[in-house]
This record gives sequence, structure tokens and C-alpha cells, in this order.
Amino acid sequence: MRRTLTAVLGLVVVSALVTAPGDAAGAAAGSGTRPATRQADGARAPALRVTVAARGLDTPWDVKPIGKGRFLVTERTSKRLLTMRKGVLRTVSYPSSTVWAGSETGLMSIAVDPRFKKNRRFYTCQGGTLSGGRHDVRVMIWKLGRKNRAATLVGPLLTGLPSTSGRHGGCRLLISGDAMIVGTGDAATGTNPRNLNSLGGKTLRLNRFTGAPWPKNRWIRSSSRNARYVLTFGHRNVQGLAQRADGTVWSVEHGPDRDDEVNVLVPGGDYGWNPVPGYNENVPMTDQSLPGTQIGARWRSGFPTLATSGAAWVKGRRWGQYDGMLAVAALKGERLMFMRFDAGGRFSYLLTPSALTKYGRLRSVTPVANGDLLVTTANGGRRDYVLRVHPLG
Repeated sequence: MRRTLTAVLGLVVVSALVTAPGDAAGAAAGSGTRPATRQADGARAPALRVTVAARGLDTPWDVKPIGKGRFLVTERTSKRLLTMRKGVLRTVSYPSSTVWAGSETGLMSIAVDPRFKKNRRFYTCQGGTLSGGRHDVRVMIWKLGRKNRAATLVGPLLTGLPSTSGRHGGCRLLISGDAMIVGTGDAATGTNPRNLNSLGGKTLRLNRFTGAPWPKNRWIRSSSRNARYVLTFGHRNVQGLAQRADGTVWSVEHGPDRDDEVNVLVPGGDYGWNPVPGYNENVPMTDQSLPGTQIGARWRSGFPTLATSGAAWVKGRRWGQYDGMLAVAALKGERLMFMRFDAGGRFSYLLTPSALTKYGRLRSVTPVANGDLLVTTANGGRRDYVLRVHPLG
């Protein structure tokens, strides 16, 4: 890997790993090897400037714009909900007792209603408390007060996503028109991903107004209530969802010790994770020996994994070579990767800017109105940031 360094405010670097197009089929087939790399030509990739939009956070999970230069931010374990504006963080008062936090679960993804300016509504995906000391993962509807100081609970949109220790809690939200898509984790329970009676290890699609299953879901007429919500199954731990300009929805998920995946969601699709008996993490991430047809990944990490998480499509001519690429955050890999897929969804190559390998674990990627990206770090101990990334030139 060659690194081409351009110093601008001490923060700008361009470097790239490129996966050859000829290796894309092997990546999709899940052969268990890291895709081959070749030398990158980064001449058309603009230098990137990374600035700190907010600091002093403790494991922020998500950040979303709410207008007038303000953003909502969640912290997973502390359960803090905050607003951010010009680097200033303010705590939003809300009934935090509604959130259960443990292991990888807590106050996680945010989705802001497209009509937020009028209805002040937003959604969270979070841990929830049940009777008898039990807990689940759920999607909740909130209303933010006019002064942005307090949020009141409107009610649950969807409950009953499985949770055990809090491991593999998911949980990414994506609004697509009138639908809400939810990426879930398998709760480290081997039978969940392929069991349509479980909401774990799935992507789910529902009406974002009523919480009812989306009427075009494959199993909408099933006698099982949970099966009616299922968009795709056979997933391990979906933490990224992003909708491309062509309308396709892409998911990003964690593999065990190999094969993190980027997938295109096909309604009714089986993505091949079946860690049984028990919770056997030695099985393939996409097991092609299972009954039926399993959908191969459009990109996979090979060995070792990078712990891929949030993702967003990059838009705008000023991004140059990055325009139209999928930006994917990595926790263990401590980087932001830009992946090129062709019009047919086939993987071509990736770029890894060195400017985004300096901040530790990266969790979420959020585009804002001017095309900039906001990226949250996940290092813990009040050592975390919200980063703003934009191209120079």
C-alpha cells in the first residue's frame, strides 16, 4: 500500500487499498480468504479534512441532524441523549429508565422523522426492560420539545427483538419512504437467524407510523406475528443500513473471526448465518450448504475481521473519486473505508484514507445536507468524538 500525503491543517492524508474487480466474485462467494489487493491510484481522490465536531463523549452510538445546525447524539452505555451544535453538547432530559444497557446493547441508533420540523418526532433503537428482570431490544417513538431540552415518549413502535446478555443487539434504523427498516442482531443465540418466529438475526420492515408489518413483506400472511416483519434472515449482527440512489438497501454486519459482510438486501433473502448446534462461530458466515439459496456478500473482509459497523453513501461532485462510494466504519479495524460498487452492485475496489485511521474505533457514518460525513468514535471513557469529514479542493 502506497501512501500519498498532503498536509492541510495537519489532518489530511490520502491512502488506499484497492481490491481488484476480478476478485469480487470470490468475495461474494464467501471463500474465507481476504480479497487480493493491488496498488491504488489515488490521484483522483481528493484530500480529506477531518475536524472534531464534538469531544468528551463516552461511546456515542449515533448522530443525526435535526435542522438549524443541530444534531441528536446517543451514548450507548450511559444512556445519555444529547444535542450538538457548534461543538457544544447539551443533555436532553428524557425517561432514561426506559433504556436497558448491558454489554453491546443500550441507547443505540436514531432515525429522525422526515417531517421533524412539524412533528418533532424521532426514533431510537434501544434496550428495554421487561418483567422478571428480562430485557429485549425495541424501537421507540419520541417527541423533542421545542427548546430541545426534553424528549417525551410517544410509545413503542416495535418490541420483542431478542436480547440475552446484550451481546449482538444490532441495531440500526433506516427510514425509507413510509417504511422503517431495522437491522437486528442474533442475541448470540444460534437458532435465531433462521427462525422466522424470532426477530433476531434479521432485517425487518414495518410501517413507521403504525408499527404494522410492511404489506409487501414476503411472509405478511404468515400465522406468526414476527414472521410478518421479516425482510431478510440469516444475519449475525446488522449494524449498518444505507439506501443507494437506485433504491437498493445495503446492510453491513459483523462476522465471527472472519468475513464481515456488506450485503444488498433482497426481500425474503437468506444470508446464510446458521451457528448451530449451540452457538458455533466456526461455521461460514454465508453457509452455502444450507437448504435453499443463500445470498453471497457483495464484499467480505476475509480473515481477520474489522468489525464493520455504520455506513452511508457518499454524494457530491466535490468528493471526486469518493462520489458514489459506500463509506463503512470499522470498530476493530479503526478506519473508515470507501467501497466502490458498479451499477450492478459488483464490488470493484476500496480506498482507506489515512486521515481516518487516527481516531480509534469508528461506529456510525451519517451524511449531512452539504454532503459532509459525521463519524462517531467508540473508544469509551469520555475519550470519544463526533468527527466531521469533507473533501478539500
